[in-house]
Parts: sequence; structure tokens; C-alpha cells
Amino acid sequence: MARYIGPKSKIARKFGEPIFGTDKVLSKKNYPPGQHGVSRKRKTSEYGIQLKEKQKAKYTYGVLEKQFRNLFKKAEVSRGITGEVLLQLLESRLDNVVYRLGMAPTRAAARQLVSHKHITVDGSVVNIPSYLLKQGQVVGVRQKDQSLEVINNALAGFNHSKYPWLEWNESAMAGKFLHTPEREDIPENIKEQLIVELYSK
Repeated sequence: MARYIGPKSKIARKFGEPIFGTDKVLSKKNYPPGQHGVSRKRKTSEYGIQLKEKQKAKYTYGVLEKQFRNLFKKAEVSRGITGEVLLQLLESRLDNVVYRLGMAPTRAAARQLVSHKHITVDGSVVNIPSYLLKQGQVVGVRQKDQSLEVINNALAGFNHSKYPWLEWNESAMAGKFLHTPEREDIPENIKEQLIVELYSK
């Protein structure tokens, strides 16, 4: 199961954004990593800007190149604006929805919960983080895992009204994927049009 396991603060500093969640290092050193991080002021080419945006999206959602390209191809042949559809597909991933529902503090932690068979979809265990959810499907915590400290700690005080495309059921410890999110509802700071331009070359 391929995923990025390298230094996270270094990546956050590269983009100047806390893409892996709250980052103490980024708040202290808000400049690129490396010996010349502070003084480097090179002009980035158009290609460089597009590539950076694609890398930011990949790191944010924890997806590697092959999977990301496959999602782009799927978005390309779908109805709607390619860039928006790409983000909607990324948001529909099971690991991302587990994170959005507050069951895990980060997407990496959500991915682990899914892989370790703690998560169910419509009552059945699904251990594929890249599983794409459909409208109306219910994502929950497996009955025998509902007392897990890591899940309860993440859920404590989480604001479930943040995302209008998800509906949380406290007593069932499950959330419903109401519909694919609209672009304006997705909080991620990603310029998806640059990714489309990069892949269209």
C-alpha cells in the first residue's frame, strides 16, 4: 500500500501551508526548507507553478502519482468541469470522508483506520482507503471498535456541521455521504485549473 511517509513539516514549509494539519514548525519557520530557504527568490516557470499545485493536491489527499493520474482520467471523461470533478472524486475517497467526519485527526490516521478494518460502509467492513463513496452511503465505526480511544478522542468536540455534504449520527457513530460536495464547500486551497493545464500538455 503505497503512501508518502517522509518528513511532513518539510513539505508544509515547501508550500507555505499546513497541508498535513496544524504544524508547529511551519508557524516558527514560515519559509522553504534547506540552506537557502530564506534567501532563495527564484522566478518559477509556468510549468513549475502547475507542478507545485499538483504536488500540493497529492500530498494533501495522500495520493501518489499513479492513483492521482487515474482519478484525473476519470474526471476528464465525466460530466462537468474537469478540475472540480477531480477534487470531488478526491473528496469522495473513503479515507477522506472518515477524516471529514472527525473519526481521525489527520487523513493519514483515517487511512490507517480504514486499512485496519475499523470502518464500515453500509454495515460492511471496507478496508480500501481509495474506495469512492456514492450518494446516500453510510460510513461508520465497526461495532466492536466504537470504544477505541483514538476514535473517541478525535470525535470529542468535533464540529460536524462544517461540511454540508455529510450528516453525522451521534448514537450510531456513523455519517451519511449526502451528495458530492460543491467546489465552494471544499475548504482546500488548491487551484485545480493549474492541474488540468499541466495534464493537458
